[in-house]
Amino acid sequence: MIEKLNPECIWKNFYALTRIPRPSGHLEPVQQFLLDFAEKAGVEAFKDVAGNIVMRKPATPGMENKRGIILQAHMDMVPQKTPESNHDFLKDPIEAYVDNEGWVRAKGTTLGADNGLGVAAIMAVMEDTTMKHGLIEGLITADEETGLYGANGLPEGELHGDIMLNLDSESWGKFVIGSAGGINITSTLDYQEVDTDADDVALKVTLKGLHGGHSGLDIHKGFANANKLMVRFVREAIAECEARLASWHGGNMRNAIPFQASVVLTMPKENVEAVQEMVDEWKAVFEDEYKGIESNIEFFTEEVETPAKELPEAIQDNLVDAIYAAHDGVIRMIPAYPDVVETSSNLAIVDIEAGKAFIKILARSSRESTKDYVTEMLSSCFNMAGMKVETDGSYGGWDPNPDSPLLHSLLAIYKEQNGEDGIIQIDHAGLECSIILGKYPHLDVVSMGPTLRSPHTTSERALVSTVEPFWKLLKAVIEA
Repeated sequence: MIEKLNPECIWKNFYALTRIPRPSGHLEPVQQFLLDFAEKAGVEAFKDVAGNIVMRKPATPGMENKRGIILQAHMDMVPQKTPESNHDFLKDPIEAYVDNEGWVRAKGTTLGADNGLGVAAIMAVMEDTTMKHGLIEGLITADEETGLYGANGLPEGELHGDIMLNLDSESWGKFVIGSAGGINITSTLDYQEVDTDADDVALKVTLKGLHGGHSGLDIHKGFANANKLMVRFVREAIAECEARLASWHGGNMRNAIPFQASVVLTMPKENVEAVQEMVDEWKAVFEDEYKGIESNIEFFTEEVETPAKELPEAIQDNLVDAIYAAHDGVIRMIPAYPDVVETSSNLAIVDIEAGKAFIKILARSSRESTKDYVTEMLSSCFNMAGMKVETDGSYGGWDPNPDSPLLHSLLAIYKEQNGEDGIIQIDHAGLECSIILGKYPHLDVVSMGPTLRSPHTTSERALVSTVEPFWKLLKAVIEA
């Protein structure tokens, strides 16, 4: 039972969160849950115009002059599940358990520790009666995973604190003081389908079993992108076996590396065997290219009913060329921090069917000029395919402040409690800190958290042994 893990004050709240559906875009149940919790805990709480939940706990008597602290996390989670899972993210609770190596995981789905553990920590602070503290505000933002919409809509003047601890980092002992900005690049095209040749047959080709991962934190690890692998096969099948594209579905979240994709191809019956052999050949190529990185690649065909319609040949070729040409992965490292990614792109979603093509990319960079460059580069690629390209959700990077008094306080307390130095880090992931700083530029901000791995995938897990020292540090810095 994860609610009995130490520290129980965090794990019982996290367990309660796993009972509440909270995929991005469907947050009414968790918003009400948080408001009800605050009422029971006896602290002020309200939902603002952006759907964020703000909790406010007054200073301990006599400590009203201490600097106010804002604890910040986001309430939504990425809804990913294994192909065999029947989980319904709109109504089913997450089934969390502790594995034999001391990690909390979920059965067949993402866990939601990103950022549910941060929310649970805020809840634990709000109901704690032992700490001595100044004003504490909990800012629990909405729809971070789909576009940082809660942070973008945060009203100015709503918060009163002087320092902010973002609780959305994923490596215990590392203190984040900077992060990348990002932008969504969406390409769309409406096309008129054409009749499939009456004598053609169809194969559904599926690629799955890839690692996936967080498109910021994991982009440098070399995990395969299902859309980028699939396009290599599709292009050859079209060129060598007279195949035609009827549909394509790959990826479902802008900030998750797509771990599976499927296409339906039509072709002359006499070419079916050649396509099946081609799939086997590409599977061997992918396994060789990703040896030591991807260990569970599945690439296979199955016969399906021949669709009545398919893409016009010219549209098909343009779209396949654009997907093939679009950059995916790391583009550049930060010159001053050569181990940190500066700029990247994630070819996140490809949906083509029934006269509509939709392609979404999340580009990230800690440098605005390079973010502009990669945006124009990718826009040009899909413009040449005749697609309409739009951008949205742009946010700037978080400039590091190594002289932060909050940082130095955290490092000192961390060393005293753990007997080792903390690590200062700049993340390629997009944190909400930069957006909030744009509205509250006076804030002193640092991000930290317990150890999580593989967020945004069904392998997401939280290391139990890091949650207790995280809680100990959080309490100490609040009191300091």
